[in-house]
Amino acid sequence: MLKAKSRNPDIQSCYRAIPSVQELLQSGDLQAYGIAQPYLKQLIQAEIELFREQIPREKKLSPAAIPGQLRKHIARRLERLTRRSLKRVINATGIILHTNMGRAPLAGAALQAIAETAEHYNNLEIDLTTGKRGQRNSHVEELLCLITGAEAAMIVNNCAAAIFLVLNSLCRRKEVPVSRGELVEIGGSFRMPDVMKAGGAKMVEIGTTNKTHLRDYENALSPRTGALLKVHTSNFRILGFTREAGLAELVELAHRQGLPLLYDMGSGVIEDLRQWGYPPEPVTREVLAEGVDVVTFSGDKILGGPQAGIIAGKKVFLDKIRKNHLARALRCDKLIYAAMEATLRLYLQPENLPEHLPVAVMLNCPVETLRRRAETVAATAAGSGLNIAVVETFSQMGSGALPLEQIPSIALKITAGGISPVRLSQRLRANDPPIAGYVQEDALFLNLRTIREDELPLIETALRNLVTER
Repeated sequence: MLKAKSRNPDIQSCYRAIPSVQELLQSGDLQAYGIAQPYLKQLIQAEIELFREQIPREKKLSPAAIPGQLRKHIARRLERLTRRSLKRVINATGIILHTNMGRAPLAGAALQAIAETAEHYNNLEIDLTTGKRGQRNSHVEELLCLITGAEAAMIVNNCAAAIFLVLNSLCRRKEVPVSRGELVEIGGSFRMPDVMKAGGAKMVEIGTTNKTHLRDYENALSPRTGALLKVHTSNFRILGFTREAGLAELVELAHRQGLPLLYDMGSGVIEDLRQWGYPPEPVTREVLAEGVDVVTFSGDKILGGPQAGIIAGKKVFLDKIRKNHLARALRCDKLIYAAMEATLRLYLQPENLPEHLPVAVMLNCPVETLRRRAETVAATAAGSGLNIAVVETFSQMGSGALPLEQIPSIALKITAGGISPVRLSQRLRANDPPIAGYVQEDALFLNLRTIREDELPLIETALRNLVTER
């Protein structure tokens, strides 16, 4: 307290200047936020306590200014609580499956299905023919089996949960050989070895980082082996002096030993990307056709659906996985099923995906179309105090699949005299709706490949106002 008095001799006057809780409760500007009295009182008390703690640390503080400052603190907190935290963001990064921005945007059919399902009661777990309890997985299983060629399929809440449940159901307390070069780390520092351990399987590392031979799997086999596991390195590539056991020989080895071969495909490609001019990635139906017993992959990446982990493969193993009591803990809700069913139906006409599935739309948009859009935006924003150039650049898939592929794209390169590109970026993120670009080469870039055509007017308006004093 002595130290505090030396910095602010009038500290007691400052404490006395703090309005009472009752006085603040009756303040019309705070009541205007529409918060019920008990909650408003709780917030006011908390802010008063924080304000009191700050007073001794302030070098200069006028008692007369304290009521106004405290009201501002409370108002800012109320503003934060009464506006949406999860909001729309315009993705101008060029990363199509941006994990921090929710990965794949959903198709219109999926949005409609979510709205109808959310608004009304539904047949999530009721068989409308018999009137008895049904299975929620029935809404997507037949579609998944048709599209992937699997005998059976189910979904859980994400891909990490999918591989966890598979291992826990088929390999608990058993050894599972896996190549060192496939021990991937996914987003949020979740690592395959940790997922395997949590699932109850004992990981047996085989081979080296860059080379794993079939004999390495053979040498790891023991009476305690529960399965062989292959992990698709969908978010990185090892190049140069490399070797990995082929899928066909792993299938033969596993089945010769009476073991299932599990394949975590990560992103999971349903339609061959080569038809759209991209490098080959493992296609689910081709993998299963080679004899893999169970595959797992994500629903919100290349598939273009909601967050989910898809498990597909042979019925004998899916039946065991379904009976695991943890399947209930990892199950998806009605909105995920609605969105996934609607998304999967789009795959029944794969030739129309570039028109209706947002991920496919972005992948297939011609560079010249992006260039025309960029030139229109640049011309509209001319005279706003910005220097805007239309430049060639690249986009990325992101979140696994095509990790090294640079997708040709067009960007707006933006600079402004007296305003740093970092500050320009901050201002765009404060826009309504926020616009997320990226800074490099001492400039702000907005990549057109991930900007929807109907978002261009919003970009134009934001750029015209970007150098306005704030």
